[in-house]
Order: sequence, then C-alpha cells, then structure tokens
Amino acid sequence: MRMSRMLIPTLREDPADAESISHKLLVRAGYIRKISAGIYAYLPLAWRVLKKIEDIVREEMDAIGGQEVLMSILMPKEMWDETGRWDLYGDEMFKTKDRKGRWFCLGPTHEEQITALVRDNVSSYKQLPVIFYQINTKFRDELRPRFGVIRGREFIMKDAYSFHTSVDDLKKTYDDMYRAYSNIFRRVGLDAEAFEADSGAIGGKMSHEFLVPAEYGESEVVKCEKCGYKATIEVAHAPYKKVDYPPSDKPIEKVHTPGTHTIEQLAEFLGVEPSRIIKSMLYMVDGKIVMVLIRGDYEVNETKLAKVLDASEVRLLTPDELDEMGLVKGYISPYAVKDKDIKIIADESVQDVKDGVIGADETDYHYIHFNIDEFDVEYVDIRQVNDGDACPVCGAPLKRYTAIEVGHIFNLGTRYSEPMGATYLDENGQRKPYIMGCYGIGISRVMATIVERSHDENGIIWPISVAPYHVIITVLDVKKDDIMTVGEEIYKALTDAGIETILDDRDLRPGVKFKDADLIGIPFRIVVSKKTVSSGEYEIKDRKTGEVFKVSKDEIVPFLREKIYGQ
Repeated sequence: MRMSRMLIPTLREDPADAESISHKLLVRAGYIRKISAGIYAYLPLAWRVLKKIEDIVREEMDAIGGQEVLMSILMPKEMWDETGRWDLYGDEMFKTKDRKGRWFCLGPTHEEQITALVRDNVSSYKQLPVIFYQINTKFRDELRPRFGVIRGREFIMKDAYSFHTSVDDLKKTYDDMYRAYSNIFRRVGLDAEAFEADSGAIGGKMSHEFLVPAEYGESEVVKCEKCGYKATIEVAHAPYKKVDYPPSDKPIEKVHTPGTHTIEQLAEFLGVEPSRIIKSMLYMVDGKIVMVLIRGDYEVNETKLAKVLDASEVRLLTPDELDEMGLVKGYISPYAVKDKDIKIIADESVQDVKDGVIGADETDYHYIHFNIDEFDVEYVDIRQVNDGDACPVCGAPLKRYTAIEVGHIFNLGTRYSEPMGATYLDENGQRKPYIMGCYGIGISRVMATIVERSHDENGIIWPISVAPYHVIITVLDVKKDDIMTVGEEIYKALTDAGIETILDDRDLRPGVKFKDADLIGIPFRIVVSKKTVSSGEYEIKDRKTGEVFKVSKDEIVPFLREKIYGQ
C-alpha cells in the first residue's frame, strides 16, 4: 500500500483528553478518532490490527469446536425479562423504543439471545455439548468512559457460550477455553494471567478474569509471589491485621474534633492509630438501609458486601438522603440506628477494637472510649485486601497492583437456562436445563492493551502477529526517479512474497518519515536513499530492538521472511 494514498492522520501532540498511553498513541498514530465520549471510529491501520486479533481468536475457538454465529445487536425487552436482567442490568444498558412503542436494548452481552436460540433449536442430549461464538459490537453506557478504547461505550467483543448435560462436561470445555485464552494472549504478545474473579451481572458459580498488568488498568488484583495465590480485588481474601487494645473503664465521651475530615487527620488529632477508629456508613441495599462498620485502616469491598447480603444493588446513601435522617457523612455512629429497624453489618476486624473512636452524629464531633459490644452486630469479611496483607494460603505479603481485564470466562450453571425454560431431553426422555458456560474477550481492548505493554518514547511497537503491516519502505528523495524505482522494485518483491508492506512515497523530510514509521509501529523499516542505492546495502531496522541490519537488495526478501515467518 502506498502511504501517499492511505488515511494515517498522525499527530505530533497528545490529545488533550487522553490519560493512558494507548489512548495517546492510538490517536497520535492515526489508528482511532473520537466520535463521542467512549465512542471511536477505527481507521484503516486499526482495522487491520483488529482483524488480525480476530483471526487468532477464531483459530483458537475453532480448534476447540466452536461454531461462529452472528447474533442481533438489537434485542426485545421480553427476552431480558425472562431472566430478570432488564432491570438488574441497570443504567449501563442502552434502551430504546420502536415506532410501535415496544422496548428494545442494544446488547451489552448476549446470554439471553443465545439461550433462546439454543432452546428453540437444540433439543436432545445427543446434540450436546455445543459451543457457539461471535465477534460483534457491544454497547454499555459506562458512567465514566475512559482510557480511549479500554473502557468505551461501544466496543468489539468475542463472546462464546457452551451448553452441556453435566457439570463435568462443562468443566472440560471450561478448561479447554482456559487453555485457548492462554494461547490467544500469548500469540498477540500479552502476558495475561488468569485470576479468580467475581461474576458480576453475568452471574454464575465461578469465573476467571485474564488480566494484564498496566498502569492505567481499571481492575485491581492481588498476588502472592511466594505461593502463587492470586485473585481480583473483588474476591480476594486475607487475614486482617490483629490489634490488641485494652478495654477502657472510662465512660463513652463526646469530644470536639474540628477539621478532621479524613481518618488520617482524626488519628493525628486524637493521637491514636487508624485501626482504633471505626467508620460507620449507611448503604441502600435492594431498597433497604443497612449500616456497615469497618476499621479505619480498611475500606469496604462492596462486591463482598453484596454477596454477604445476597443483594443485586448496593450503594452508599447520598448526602441528601443522610440529611433527611439528620445525619452527616463522616460523623455517623451506630447510635443513630439503635432504635430503628436497621441491620448492622461489621467487618470481622471491628470485633477486636476496644476503647475505640467513632462518629458522634454531629459535624466535628466524635465519641471516644467506644465499645461495640453493646450493639447487635453481624461480623463478616467485607474489607478490601491491602498491599502487604498476609496471603491467606502461606502468609507471605501480598502484592496489589492495577491491571487491564482482556478476557473473562464464567461457569454459569443454570443461571439462564432455568428461568428461560431452556431444556433438553436426556437419555431417559426427561427434560433437564442446560448447564452453561460463557467466555468473553474484548477485541478492541486487546488492541489497546498491546499498546499499553509494547511502546517506547517514539511510539507503538506492534508484535509481528498483529502488526497492521510487517514492513515499511521509507524512500528518501522520492522525486529522483532512480531512487523511487528501486523502492518500487523492493515493494513489489516483498508484496509478491506475501509480506505486508507499506511504501512511504510521500514527498516529506526524512525526519518526518522516520518519526511516522516509529510512531505507527511497523516491525521493520527499510531505508531506500541515494546512499543505500549506490552502496547496494539497505538498512533494515528492527522496531522492537532498534537493531539495524545491512542487507543487499537480493537478500531483503529471504532476510525478512526469516524474521517474520521463521522460514
């Protein structure tokens, strides 16, 4: 392809709204352009990368027996009502009405649709197991779309679904999918690891997220370097740090604590450890208020809290809601709900706190010498695991870091088949619900994650497996026919050999052309100039290593074939 005819609108400056490396570089290198918040157009280079990622995904899905389909993005409300997820999915779902007033959604995921399709078309145990997958556009109205295509409102995803007669049969496919995902991420150049994870709105009994360490990841994980324990922060467990405060024989006392708006400020003002402070928060849990207590050196894990309470919606009360109750955020105590029908849940670490500190239900005031024993409290594990907490398996310090989720696999069980009446006839003629699995990969997110992990100060460094082109021929002095003719000859030879090549035939300064080649990240660059033509030696630069090779014209094709294909 001739670069003079290609749409590659490179920029020298970072876009003002970009935070992450991938967002900056994909815009600057002419791969994507913003349409609206969280919505992007993929330009020609990006589309080639996406197609190569998709091809690798297809090869691995087909290898384990997957059958590719393409489902409708637009789905009727009634389908989602069968599982209760029309309301459960919440504000992330894009909803619309047709001209007849019938409700539809733009698919954020496709469990309902695939279950309905299999229910109506697969009826016997003899047809099972089956795996269907698609590569399609998804829509989720993210509250905070950010980091370019890492967290967008419109994105490309591969989602697969398997149907089984038994848990053991599902486990086999789950394990096959686990290995296929590992192969996919290895082939696209990502160091993804699988972590035990929460199933979220998808549901099911077990799930694993495939995560890649990254500064701008939105997932948090913990890992033990000693024994290998690892989990996402939503499901991670660790023993809490024990404290041994002697009980006080002093009566509870209300003290003035002006300007103490944080735990750190309050601890310094009172001269106590943060672990001696108990934070009180009021949550709305499926329409009912619950008080949650946690030690000052910990934070509430709302995913754990929702699981403990078997709740679908958990959120903090707003300042306005607290004001209606006569309460102020940051100064609440259990005394505020003592005579009300409000359940009190406390993290298990709170039970060790004696002679504690707690809010006094009044701005700038706290109670000291507080004793939790006078309240009826249920103690559970609802805290976030911190960096350095003890591993629950071996006791070594845990490392907490951010990562990007690139894939997620779920054991759904009968979460969808039972409510949707999706059954098959077993060998005894009995109707039974399908046992299901679900498996997703964010195709567009994978592209951005590769950039997050593979770049330098000059631009993107694409792995050969997904690079939009393998080689860029940078022709200097394009107005000189003899130089341009050699560039054309090398371009034809490489193209005829099946090596995907860009010919930079633009009439621009050498420095600009070199910077663009580095920015867009093509693995190999060949320089054709007066010097190289006259010497008969052509410079081939490896974008990843920076190594420069001197190769004769006749050796260019076999040299690059070996570098690219290993043959």
